[in-house]
Amino acid sequence: MHAVAAAPPLPLSAPARRAPHLLPLLAVIALLATPPLGGDGSATAADAACAVLVLWALLAVVRSGERPLSRRAAIVMGLPVTGICVAAMGAADPSTAIAGLGRYLQIFVLVPLAVLLLLRDRDDFRLAACAVIGLALFEGGVGVQQYLTSTGASYMGEDIRAVGTFGASDIMGMSTVVSCGLLCAIGLALDPTPGASRGRRRAALGCAALLLVPLAVSFSRGAWIATAVAACTVLVLSGVRRALVVLAALAAATVVLVGASGSGSQMLQERLSSITQVESAPDQSVTDRYTMWAAAELMWRQSPLTGVGLKGFPDHRDANSSLALSSGSDTAGAGAAFKRQPLLSPHNMYLLVLSEQGLIGVVTLVGGWAALLVAGARRLHRARRLGAPLDCALVATGLLTWLLVDFFYGDIGGPSTALTALVLGLAAWWALATRGTATT
Repeated sequence: MHAVAAAPPLPLSAPARRAPHLLPLLAVIALLATPPLGGDGSATAADAACAVLVLWALLAVVRSGERPLSRRAAIVMGLPVTGICVAAMGAADPSTAIAGLGRYLQIFVLVPLAVLLLLRDRDDFRLAACAVIGLALFEGGVGVQQYLTSTGASYMGEDIRAVGTFGASDIMGMSTVVSCGLLCAIGLALDPTPGASRGRRRAALGCAALLLVPLAVSFSRGAWIATAVAACTVLVLSGVRRALVVLAALAAATVVLVGASGSGSQMLQERLSSITQVESAPDQSVTDRYTMWAAAELMWRQSPLTGVGLKGFPDHRDANSSLALSSGSDTAGAGAAFKRQPLLSPHNMYLLVLSEQGLIGVVTLVGGWAALLVAGARRLHRARRLGAPLDCALVATGLLTWLLVDFFYGDIGGPSTALTALVLGLAAWWALATRGTATT
């Protein structure tokens, strides 16, 4: 199992030597594996690197003297600013509004825009994707070790939940990184274009197989569902016949994996079964989630157009929740003592935007994500028609699909949030870039 951290490296030497302009981007990816700078987990080294990344991209644009964005790209990338600013002005606490404004602009506008501007061609994109795979292998290796040695986060009374370096306070962090790395590997491995590098495809396929293990022992239902949907999407886009063969092989591998997981097989089976039991026999976490979803809907009904303001959900939660809502979730393990984690969001990004930003936020922010998905799909179709390589298209589509599905079960927050911004940036480059995609 420890081989997860020592997977065969992908052939990156040539692109790495000629891509010093990507150093800030690669630094953000690497620093995602470091612990938070403060005890509350609100500040991370990756966030600091994001600020450097944005500044680096700005200087690169000024130095080039070229028009950095097309009109369509400027509209799509700038559209969320409207809803975010309106929601910030409607917040009850100015200091909270400013903090929320900075965070939303960082994750959904500035960092994705910086990634879009810095990536020059497909080799740059592949290098970034391989860096995400490397991060996922590292986090996955740590997570598997936590599972095998019972040093992970607490799950059903045992410290076996794989969380990587993110700790028990961000149990979704490792599963997010591993899911994104897995989809990057699948996209690079399934490029159907004749002449695609066999060495890169085989290495990527091996990495994808290794990453299935830490994803399984993360016990994250939301990540499982989002990864399954995104992986199936990538498979179908790479070829229907291939998709059927790979899905059959994955089904067989899953049976073997669950059967060989020893004492953890029953827990994996119970966790899988719980996905279909959220209505008939929901656990407390599911009850809390449904209660907060209902609270978010009530907040939106009170202010349909603009919502209750950025970061306003915690202040309005209790007034709009039923007695079924617990006081918080229990976290322990992975080197941390028992702690009661407060429930400060609905764990659904769409409902969070709806409750805090209203219809304006949904149209501008969620509408921007939909525009990226449509534009990326159209560019993928053109690339297929031209016979261009599809690996970047498959990776970008898979990552964006994963994010949009995962947002039904989670939202932004925690040390892994910077990866959300990078995913949007990679998707934006494929959908909107005017250079390097060979499909224009």
